[in-house]
Amino acid sequence: MGKKSKRGSGPRPGSNRAERVAARKARQEAALAAPARPFEGLKAECDLVALRAFIASATARVPFAAGFDAAHEADFATILPGAVPVQVRQRDAAVFGERGAAEGDEGGKVTGGLVALQTNPEPADLAGSLAAALTWASAAAAGDTYPGGVLGRPLTEIIDPEAELQVVVHEDFGWWFAGDSDVPAELSMMLERANATILPTARLHPSSGVGAPWWVDAGDRAHLRWVRPEEETALMNALARVHAAGGLTLGEGSRFAGSFRTHGLVVPVFDLDPEAHHEEWHSGVEEFDARLTEALAETSDLTAAERSSRAGIIGRQVTLR
Repeated sequence: MGKKSKRGSGPRPGSNRAERVAARKARQEAALAAPARPFEGLKAECDLVALRAFIASATARVPFAAGFDAAHEADFATILPGAVPVQVRQRDAAVFGERGAAEGDEGGKVTGGLVALQTNPEPADLAGSLAAALTWASAAAAGDTYPGGVLGRPLTEIIDPEAELQVVVHEDFGWWFAGDSDVPAELSMMLERANATILPTARLHPSSGVGAPWWVDAGDRAHLRWVRPEEETALMNALARVHAAGGLTLGEGSRFAGSFRTHGLVVPVFDLDPEAHHEEWHSGVEEFDARLTEALAETSDLTAAERSSRAGIIGRQVTLR
């Protein structure tokens, strides 16, 4: 009986060949993995994360990149009926009432795409799926069926990387349907349920322009969720410096609740007095932003008190509901 072949049994553990095979496999897996920050490189990254993670009903014009050939306009949407990824339809030239649009045809209609950031099922590769949806929505005809798919083209070649989003927050989901059309009976109950989930929401605008602070009234309390673009370690160190100095607050009626991570970014969260209107928090946001900006510029080692603060901040994780 011949000797048993070792071919195909793989390299011996601990051998140089085993290490090379493991390294190659790790590189292949990393190449196939979706990016940790799917919107990285876009100035609108923080608002796109907010629209995807926790804003109920909002739209924003897609600022297509200069070199991207779009046949017509498109808008980002938080979610579409049935949680589908994209639609193209005919709509009024001034559909959302808060901004103009193309002149339209003789009937005052334009073709426009709606690209959702909240979909079902969740895409494994958000950046690639969004790139495919944006490309299709910019050229398809109204009523066409989206074939799905993933596109390897960077979002920075489709979306203007230097453009901010002008987000329009809606009180309901009436924008799902054209203004002169009746809501289909089979969708009316879904629309009512969707409308019931909407909470009063507003975007605050600190003068630094860094990040995306979003206020929401949850009834028994209000929250400010500030999506930040900084690398996590630098941000946590800065928050620790601010906390140790007694400045981790937006003022009277506010309390730092913790933070959560989503799409590669950290989102500090403050609980707020629900009796205060969102505009009443502008000064507190400005003052905190100034303290945090100063702390981010500090590069010295953390003091013992700051290290203690950092440990406490890291331990205060919040969960979105």
